[in-house]
Amino acid sequence: MQTAVNYFAVFGGLDIKVDTTKPLGTLITRHILKEYDKIQKDIENITNNDSIYHKLLSGIALGDGRVSTTFKRADLEFDFDYNSMLDLEEMGLIKKIEPIVLFTGQEKLSEKNNKFIFTTAFLRFWFAFISPLYRGISKNSYDEFFEKFGNHQMQFMDLIFEQLCQEYIKEFYKDDIKSIGSFWNESNDEIQIVAKTKDDKTIVTLCKYNNQKIKTKQLHSFLDSCESLNVNPDIVVLFSKEGFSTELKAQKSEQLRLFTVKSLKALIL
Repeated sequence: MQTAVNYFAVFGGLDIKVDTTKPLGTLITRHILKEYDKIQKDIENITNNDSIYHKLLSGIALGDGRVSTTFKRADLEFDFDYNSMLDLEEMGLIKKIEPIVLFTGQEKLSEKNNKFIFTTAFLRFWFAFISPLYRGISKNSYDEFFEKFGNHQMQFMDLIFEQLCQEYIKEFYKDDIKSIGSFWNESNDEIQIVAKTKDDKTIVTLCKYNNQKIKTKQLHSFLDSCESLNVNPDIVVLFSKEGFSTELKAQKSEQLRLFTVKSLKALIL
């Protein structure tokens, strides 16, 4: 199942048939790197090969999606180029997300603190790893790409894993969910997934896509983060790529749900 998630993070939204029995690197070379000119031309047709658009898309792909972070990474000025971000949204390449509404009278964040995410996994992969390294890739030199991808693949996977976990929460609780999204403030405080049920219960979710099991200490730290954001959960859901410590598994209950990457199987296959 982990293989399916990894492949989806690269090829999701690209209209090809992926053979998951083949190594990921082999498929990237075959379907993306060796097809660079064709794919690049398709993207240029969509974006009019606008350099501002491409800088913004790479800024989103390489950062946390916040508008302020994106403009900093792209070395662009918000006041001059924000309309270009809105153009990309209108093209259907990205979409804006705002914090889920949890409180009556909740203060709306400024545009600089909202986020934009890609509408397909493949476009995010392209603007994170392909577009910034186009000089070498266009000349069939792939070493720099594979070095960068190898160093940042796990970090890159975090958002895809989080998005899949959110879809799983929707399926698991089905008609009980009234609203679902992320919650953050103007600082760096954030809860990856928060859901409100129809009976006004609050579900908070932590997703970890790394090579370590989630331990009780991390659960307590997560709950402290929720408290700092004035979020009082009724149900806590944890997703982990590598599973959970024995101590944490012993605490599993209706109020503490534990899922691994295998739980996401129905969403991809």
